[in-house]
Amino acid sequence: MFTRIASALLVAGLLATTAPAAHAQTTAAKKAAAAKKATAAKKAAAARTAATKAAAAKAVAARAVTPKAPVAAPAPLTEAQASAGVKEALNKGIIKAVQFASEPDGFNLNDDIHIPTPPDLEIVKSTVGRLPGMGLVFTQLETQLNRAAEAAAPKAKDIFLNALANISITDALTLVTSGSTDAATQFLRRSTQSQLISAFHPDIEAAIDQVGAGRAYATVTDKYNKIPLMTPVNLSLADYTTQKAVDGLFILLANEEAKIRKNPAARTSDILKTVFGR
Repeated sequence: MFTRIASALLVAGLLATTAPAAHAQTTAAKKAAAAKKATAAKKAAAARTAATKAAAAKAVAARAVTPKAPVAAPAPLTEAQASAGVKEALNKGIIKAVQFASEPDGFNLNDDIHIPTPPDLEIVKSTVGRLPGMGLVFTQLETQLNRAAEAAAPKAKDIFLNALANISITDALTLVTSGSTDAATQFLRRSTQSQLISAFHPDIEAAIDQVGAGRAYATVTDKYNKIPLMTPVNLSLADYTTQKAVDGLFILLANEEAKIRKNPAARTSDILKTVFGR
């Protein structure tokens, strides 16, 4: 009896001793398996990331070497399109230039076309300009010359438009394909300048008297011509102002033409886009 009890106690002791050890071994095995699984998952994720990056790089490289589809060349410009485009561009420029030049201070406050005191009067200005009140007279004279040009400017519109109607189709095609930004303006100048001068001169001569420029000029030159040993000055203000007024109109017109040739936003119609958008 005693022997059986002792044996049972011995077995129980052995079981008590070995149970923790077995439990510890099981836990360690589970931890090792979990770590191994985590490592494998990280490796798989890294492999997927690398594969994604490689695929993206391959796609970028493929796009870089893939030739672009050729862009179809625009159809050749016809003579009719060239004629319509040039005439519309000049018509637009003429209307804007004449309108601007005709406004109050259209010449006077525009540095591009402002008419200065005639160079022939510079020696007069340096001589009598220091006299009391003469500085103001010169200032008024310059302003009045610009006023005369502004008064005459509207007459240019019909002259320009009549010349515009007579531009040949062949000339139009040459003007469109020119590399000059003011080719059409210069063409128009060659065909209208003498007519403009003839038309402007009487109006400017009348305007010079009307705005008081003639009286200012007489005041200036009378003072100067009375100085001993000085060569008398006898300048035609009408001739000088007429030429300057015509020059100013062509400057404004050239600016408008350049905008259409250079700036897509200035091509406000389909024909201008077709002709000058190449």
